[in-house]
Amino acid sequence: MTAPIDVVLPCLDEAEALPALLAALPPHYRAIVVDNGSTDGSADVARRCGACVVTEPRRGYGAAVHAGLAAATAELVVVCDADGTIDPACFDALVAPVHAGRTDLVIGRRRPTSRAAWPLASRVANAVLARMIRSRTGLALRDLGPVRAAHRVSLLELGVSDRRSGYPVELLLRAHEAGWRVQQVEVGYSPRIGRSKVTGSVRGYLTAVRDTRRRLAEAGR
Repeated sequence: MTAPIDVVLPCLDEAEALPALLAALPPHYRAIVVDNGSTDGSADVARRCGACVVTEPRRGYGAAVHAGLAAATAELVVVCDADGTIDPACFDALVAPVHAGRTDLVIGRRRPTSRAAWPLASRVANAVLARMIRSRTGLALRDLGPVRAAHRVSLLELGVSDRRSGYPVELLLRAHEAGWRVQQVEVGYSPRIGRSKVTGSVRGYLTAVRDTRRRLAEAGR
């Protein structure tokens, strides 16, 4: 894999995590940091570290991901949280099956490096979400992980419309409907760098479950 690969990094107040994360990117990966309303100078930090910075004023995970995909130019992309929980050293293992044509979408299955890496609220909500997706699609998913790899154009052509936390669920539903081959690859999962935000709280995970139920109900109709 010698062609550049774009890494879309949705970002909300990740100034502490960005320097180490961006420094760890392998040479053939290009960072696209999507600033989603940060107030801690994340965008300036990302620029100083050599990343391409995209501003997405509409708040929401899906909005940030979509803006990053629209700005990317590489054939293959990785979408990853910008909080330092995922080591970029795993990106090659995620991209390889897509690059080789063996699958269409690879999602990282988290293996925590310590007890502090994956809080109980997150584990419970993730298990609920994964079970809901398995029941609806039959996909053998155990984790709706925070990192995935696919072809950029294919992701955009799926037409995912959710701009909030329901984006990953709608992505999987549309991928299933389109007959995509979906695979999971184990990735290490470390404690986040910097302060936790709503997206990492009980409230955040309850919101994700609510959005998932809404998306599944819409799909059923």
